[in-house]
Amino acid sequence: MSSDNNKLSLDSIRDSLIRQEDTIIFNLIERIKYPLNSTLYKQPSSSSWNISGSLFHCLFQETEALQSKVGRYLSPEENPFFPDNLPASIIPPSKSTHILHPAAESVNVNEKILDVYIKQLLPLFCTEADEEGNFATTASCDIQLLQALSRRIHYGKFVAEVKFRDCTDQYKPLILAKDSDALMKLLTFEAVEEMVKKRVAKKAMTFGQQVTLNIDDSTKEVKYKVDPSLVSRLYDEWIMPLTKLVEVEYLLRRLD
Repeated sequence: MSSDNNKLSLDSIRDSLIRQEDTIIFNLIERIKYPLNSTLYKQPSSSSWNISGSLFHCLFQETEALQSKVGRYLSPEENPFFPDNLPASIIPPSKSTHILHPAAESVNVNEKILDVYIKQLLPLFCTEADEEGNFATTASCDIQLLQALSRRIHYGKFVAEVKFRDCTDQYKPLILAKDSDALMKLLTFEAVEEMVKKRVAKKAMTFGQQVTLNIDDSTKEVKYKVDPSLVSRLYDEWIMPLTKLVEVEYLLRRLD
């Protein structure tokens, strides 16, 4: 995302969202190499680990704290999952032009994203098993995928900002009336959403094919590392609805 307000446009945002699809699919392929590892996300039954909360939460919080120190959350594109008591950045903020509206840029649905991810998405994509030797690697894959999902979903703030600027007269009365349903309807373009679902399914087919050098490959059934229909469903049932939720929440605060 450019820091120049004059370059903020739906085209530039769309280009970024398309690139982010690649990141999400590649990170998903990495994550599903491992089983669910459900123990990772549970409160330990024993105090032997000497941690508060699950092992995954502990690792994620420590990762965010370290990234915060080097300025990750100075970017408006990044939203922490554990925002309370993050250490200050040792890197000073840039002097880039402010893009998002100050009263609305704090919209953060990461708590919901994390809940959906652990309870719904992981059981959908991963086999039910534990590999204790891979807990750290699994958590690392989770964190990268979650941060990619969060970045994609919270890009709804940029979408909402540029749509508001382009059609202020259309959005302003609905915002003043706090009409969430009407805003959601105005933000929904079914044809675009169908195109996105088809595109990510095709990308999953392309990126996730098992490649060999056998001469008779063309006669064999193609096997995919991730089910393309599940990637399409990921966008349909979770990513796009959560993005629109972010857009509505942003717009409702846009005039504060």
